[in-house]
Amino acid sequence: MERPSVAFSAPGKVLLAGGYLVLDRDYTGFVFGLDARIHVHVQTLQTSPGLTLSEIIVKSPQFRDAEWRYGYRETEENGGIEVTQLKGHSTSSQSRNRFVETALAYALTYVSAVDSTRIGPASITILADRDYYSHSGSSGNDIPSTVDRFLDFNIPLHQAHKTGLGSSAALVTAFITAVVAHYAPLEVADASSMLEKLRLHNLAQAAHCAAQGKIGSGFDVAAAACGSCTYKRFSPSILEGLGDVGSKGFSTRLQSIVEDTDSSKKWDTVIDKKSAATVPKGLRLVMCDVDCGSETVGMVKNVLSWRKAKPEESVLLWQTLQKGNEDLALEFHNLASKPAGQAEDYEGLRTVILTIRSSIREMSTKSGVPIEPEVQTKLIDACCRLPGVVGGVVPGAGGYDAIVLLVEDKRTVIDGLHQFLDDYRVNADQGHGDSIGKVRLLGVKQEDRGVQAENSIIYDGWLK
Repeated sequence: MERPSVAFSAPGKVLLAGGYLVLDRDYTGFVFGLDARIHVHVQTLQTSPGLTLSEIIVKSPQFRDAEWRYGYRETEENGGIEVTQLKGHSTSSQSRNRFVETALAYALTYVSAVDSTRIGPASITILADRDYYSHSGSSGNDIPSTVDRFLDFNIPLHQAHKTGLGSSAALVTAFITAVVAHYAPLEVADASSMLEKLRLHNLAQAAHCAAQGKIGSGFDVAAAACGSCTYKRFSPSILEGLGDVGSKGFSTRLQSIVEDTDSSKKWDTVIDKKSAATVPKGLRLVMCDVDCGSETVGMVKNVLSWRKAKPEESVLLWQTLQKGNEDLALEFHNLASKPAGQAEDYEGLRTVILTIRSSIREMSTKSGVPIEPEVQTKLIDACCRLPGVVGGVVPGAGGYDAIVLLVEDKRTVIDGLHQFLDDYRVNADQGHGDSIGKVRLLGVKQEDRGVQAENSIIYDGWLK
């Protein structure tokens, strides 16, 4: 039986406020979905008449030799669907893509728990909107046409420089949604329903944590599944004890976690869309890619070590940052609620952002972690002196690889930023090179929607 061809996409993210705080359930993060998306198209793999295959091909045609072929089989003792990379057939210069492999195994295991007869050979294509990776040239129009939306990067995947938009979370979420929608009954994968978005979120969180080898905060998967939100993390105990694909009872445990039917492991994530991170009309969120990456894992480890060593000092500072995040949300709400025609006044917003940055720099100093390094301080301050730039921060875990700005949504402001950043250079901190490298204004902007179905016509020329 031939299954329907389906396509889904999931957005990237930016954690505007709440970096490090989202690791702790006592605090929240202010996360925006972005209009840069990872797309996944799934169709039945055509075979010769009478030939039966247990094979799934995954392609990423924007990169050279990026193809993985997997065999799949149902394991014993309700262990789920195990996938195995077919080494002799995969052409990727990377020996393994753990995010694709794990997402495929988790999605197939969940589908098999719903209806074990539905899995068959498939061809899966992954495409990324252009701003997920650094590349030469500008981003062009605010809304790229379908012709230039997807670039041929013409390099192996492992050589591509990511811009920090949350590609792995968006990939896992879109991949799982598309695979489940391809195989499972329609009502199981209705991504337009918030209830089903939450189920897909649960499945994506489990797969993403397994692929990473650790249970993270999950804010990036929450944004990929549900869009912009105020986020409070789930208790790690929910995923502890899940085990690996192939272990006895894995399929039942995974289905219980996804459908939230285990009373002892109820999801306690807070994904608040009512007070969601919504940029007030007249403002726009923009991101700048700084061609100089950071080791996020090491930074997080060192911040947590400082917090453990200095609990009173860190709690006081984190409470101050949480208050700043709440003030930022309130300021956004007040601006969004002002009567039409009232004069624009962003001084309150500027003050809140500066207060948050001051606390972040204090945490940088006390923890010894470059969350807002001096070079990034100089870059943000320089941008904030430009007409129409309200404020900016180093998003998420911070470091050297990106900044996010809130600007007036005017063409003249965006053009002025482009012109300024084209020639921007600044000396970097001692020990981190001579400069922070090229700073590029990305074409992304905030978007509220999470994972969504797509019309495959936008992939013309990419599906083979």
